[in-house]
Amino acid sequence: MLKKLRQSILFIEAPLWISWAAVVFFALYGENWLNSLNHSLPLVLAFVCLFFIILWNSFEVAHHVEALAESLKEPYSTVILTFTVISIEISLIVSIMVTGAENPTLARDTMYSVVMIILNGVVGVSLLVGGLRYKEQQYNLQGSIAFLSVIILLSVIGLILPNFTHSTTAPTFSTFQEIFLIVTSLAIYGLFLIIQTISHRTHFISPFKAQENYTPFDLHTSYPPKPIKYHTILVISYLIPTLILAKIAATPINYLLTSLKAPAALGGMLVAILVVAPEAVSAIRASLANQLQRSVNISLGSVLASIGLTIPVILIVGLATGKTVILGLDYSDTIILLLSAIMGILTFISGRANILQGGIHLLLFFVYILMLFD
Repeated sequence: MLKKLRQSILFIEAPLWISWAAVVFFALYGENWLNSLNHSLPLVLAFVCLFFIILWNSFEVAHHVEALAESLKEPYSTVILTFTVISIEISLIVSIMVTGAENPTLARDTMYSVVMIILNGVVGVSLLVGGLRYKEQQYNLQGSIAFLSVIILLSVIGLILPNFTHSTTAPTFSTFQEIFLIVTSLAIYGLFLIIQTISHRTHFISPFKAQENYTPFDLHTSYPPKPIKYHTILVISYLIPTLILAKIAATPINYLLTSLKAPAALGGMLVAILVVAPEAVSAIRASLANQLQRSVNISLGSVLASIGLTIPVILIVGLATGKTVILGLDYSDTIILLLSAIMGILTFISGRANILQGGIHLLLFFVYILMLFD
């Protein structure tokens, strides 16, 4: 009896019922609770609860997408994971933009944090643990070059070029320039997806045979395998309450950033942590399983989607609501971004990786953390 209960959907998918219960609770009582701006404790409790529920849901979404990967194979599985997670990022940013105080740098800080956390933190850890376990790992060189070429192009145009335009006084684009960036970003990202999933799909599939069959720790591996339909329905079922709770989380995040007088970039980092957590775990686990190609697809795909899709959506929201969107990075952040791009090129131009590249990217990640708080 106990064994059947442990294998039932009520037990296995407990986070799903908790998240929907949270949605119902906040729908009934959340307005009064979140409007208690004179009492910081309720908002702190709300933030902590929402943060961990959203994070838990993100991990569950990643698990079910990974289960789909066994049937869909690369690169389709990582594309689904990327789109699922990027929807959470966009939902969080839009909610905070619309419901909170004026924060014109939030989208920029979030995208920059995603780039730093993934391109340096996650890639660094993935290469380090993979190198320690297998000495050297291999991946498809053509796919990584395709990723980096579009990432660097959109990063420079979207996050650096606004500092050097003269159409506005702030590091922003004019309306015409924003429309141009929206159209071109979506077009180049769409073109990349065609390359990744249709015309040059083999560039994103590892041509090398794994040296060892190894399955990393997974909380769900002890349960019987489920069909594709099961995992697809649950991805959607988890995603809906996650997006609703992400919108609700905008109020306590705004309040905490204002009341604590925290660095402006901290809000972007909090959003980025919620966004990249499932992809980070998936990428590191793939590297441990000697599937570096999947790790590269997840990591670089996440960075590309964050820039290529978030910038157009945020600019559209800014134009529709009259909100100012500052995209240009500070000079120190610009230097770190360019240095990360250079090191990314040097890391992914050989088709092989070891612990040295992992250590270099981790050092850049620690520099980002240092500059964020000091």
